[in-house]
Amino acid sequence: MRTFAACAFAGMLLAAAAAAATAAQSEYPVRPIRLVIANMPGAAPDTVGRLVGAALSELWGQQVVVDNRPGATGLIAAETVARAAPDGYTLWLPTMTQLIATLQAQKHMLAKDFTAVSLVASTPFVIVVGAQTPVSTMSEWIAYAKARPGQLSYGSAGQWGSSHLCMHSINAIAGLDVLHVPYKGSVTVLTDIVGGRIQAYCPAAPSLPAFTQGGRVKMLGITYRKPSKLVPGVPPVSHTLPGFELLGWYGLQAPGGTPAHVVERINAGLVKVLRTPEMGEKLHAVGANPVGSSPKEFATFLRSETERWGKVLREGGVIGGAKPKP
Repeated sequence: MRTFAACAFAGMLLAAAAAAATAAQSEYPVRPIRLVIANMPGAAPDTVGRLVGAALSELWGQQVVVDNRPGATGLIAAETVARAAPDGYTLWLPTMTQLIATLQAQKHMLAKDFTAVSLVASTPFVIVVGAQTPVSTMSEWIAYAKARPGQLSYGSAGQWGSSHLCMHSINAIAGLDVLHVPYKGSVTVLTDIVGGRIQAYCPAAPSLPAFTQGGRVKMLGITYRKPSKLVPGVPPVSHTLPGFELLGWYGLQAPGGTPAHVVERINAGLVKVLRTPEMGEKLHAVGANPVGSSPKEFATFLRSETERWGKVLREGGVIGGAKPKP
């Protein structure tokens, strides 16, 4: 009888513990969440992050507060998140640029030092020039640049970030001598494009609407291999440079060690808002495709991207002990 009572009591304790864990999981979040963005306000990741953050705020009844931490090609933001408590109340929206920057620094690498939540969205990059630049197509830009070796410059949102790699690759394939000027963020680059201080840039599509609608920049090509409804009427760069492709993406991560049940809760909320028609329309309007993946799928994706870009950086002498190339 005592044995039966003891077993029954133990069962009650286990049931109570399970109920408490379930309650804790269902209660998240109980206070505001900080969403760290490694870019200035108005940049493509900031645009995507604010759209997603607003939707999650409405879903959860807790504010998702965007915390812009630009600089060092995302390493400042990565450090901020790496030092945060792994409780689900600090998240960040890394991109390909941050993956490359952390690989280059060999610190806070996305595939192993943070907890994957979901792939949020994908986007093409777009080659743009200022309205005053006398070209309207990629072939015209290549001819224009070839006639002016060393006289033109392109901007990027950071050394060896995605926008740098985009133009660096185009220069290499087309045989151009166009100088690289790194900036702290995309908005500043676009402002200097408009002002004629630099001539070209390869930003992600969501950073462009404010500049294209006013006719201040011209879009020459997108980095998808096929035309995209996200940037209607703009041909792929591959039509001029066969085989060229560069895919942009936005992810969501938490600090390393964040409990699985919290990650699952965040993922479920994120996937839910990404799959609404309203969010699809909003992201499409700024040039991004909503995705929404499982944590496992995003972790696998990050490992694949790390291998891909690690190889590019090693071959370019950027990591692995070789002297970096300009």
